[in-house]
Amino acid sequence: MKKKQKRQQPVKKEEKPATLGDLLNQDIMQKLKAQQQQLKEEEEKEKQAELERKKEEKRLREKNKSFEELLSESEMDWKKFK
Repeated sequence: MKKKQKRQQPVKKEEKPATLGDLLNQDIMQKLKAQQQQLKEEEEKEKQAELERKKEEKRLREKNKSFEELLSESEMDWKKFK
C-alpha cells in the first residue's frame, strides 16, 4: 500500500495586490499627480467664472426690470401707505 504524501506548500507572506502606483515609475506618478492638480484648478476656475456670469446676468435682469415688475415683487403692503 502506498501512502499519499501531502505536499506542504511553503508558508506565504501576506502579499498585498500590486497597486498602480507600485507598477508605474515615480516620474510618471508625479506627472499624473501634477496633471490631476492642474485639472482640479481649471475646474475650480470654470466654476468661479460660471458663478460670476450668473451674477452678472442677474444684475442685468434686475437693472432692466420695469416699475410694474419691481412693484409686484415688493413684499411691502402698499395699501398701508395710501
